[in-house]
Amino acid sequence: MRYKLTIEYDGRPFHGWQRLPDAPSVQGALEDAVEKLTGIRTDVVGAGRTDSGVHAYAQVAHVDIDKALQGWQIVEALNAHIRPHPISVLNAEEAAPDFHARFDATARAYTYELINRRSPLALDIGRAWRIGRPLDVRMMDEAAQVLRGNHDFTTFRDTKCQAKSPVKTLDIASVEAIDEQVIFNFEARSFLHSQVRSMVGTLVEVGLGKMSVEDVAAALAAADRTQCGPVAPPDGLYLVRVDYAAK
Repeated sequence: MRYKLTIEYDGRPFHGWQRLPDAPSVQGALEDAVEKLTGIRTDVVGAGRTDSGVHAYAQVAHVDIDKALQGWQIVEALNAHIRPHPISVLNAEEAAPDFHARFDATARAYTYELINRRSPLALDIGRAWRIGRPLDVRMMDEAAQVLRGNHDFTTFRDTKCQAKSPVKTLDIASVEAIDEQVIFNFEARSFLHSQVRSMVGTLVEVGLGKMSVEDVAAALAAADRTQCGPVAPPDGLYLVRVDYAAK
């Protein structure tokens, strides 16, 4: 029976979502937990392959479990077996036999959290990016609008990205300030490797006055990785939602 899982995790101890032979991963930890429950090694397939240090409020995955279990029983069992990893299975529900967490997703939403203050972080170390100099958030949001729509995002694509095409449609791109927090929101059907962190780093350059809105537009149009600003660290990046078509 196929189940759809919703998962929260702190990405700091992991080398990303994807299973690795010699390093801790979120996928590997979940597969270990499933094996303890079922006695069988089974793939846990995620909707988004988050990078090392990236977090998730609501990653979605699917897994096949050959036991007649209710969703709450799977949640309880997996959470018991996955300790002490900072991973929490929030929900499990029966899915169609052909449901695919990655390929059936119609949208993915990411948030990036930045703290704009001079004082160092204490509680948010590894969970947000601190910028000590004042940021012009209004100009950052204006520059973010340049990135919306269907574009060749080569400039914001990691050189190791394996996607067949650099063309993506960015449906939502916004930047807002809430007290000392600066929140970036991005939504698209899918993203390129390091695309969100590359866009955030470039928008921060706008906020610092090192790039203009016109510079961001020119960098995007250039389709040239060397025109990207510094890549933001993974600390502040969260996968917050994965959408699927109603059936």
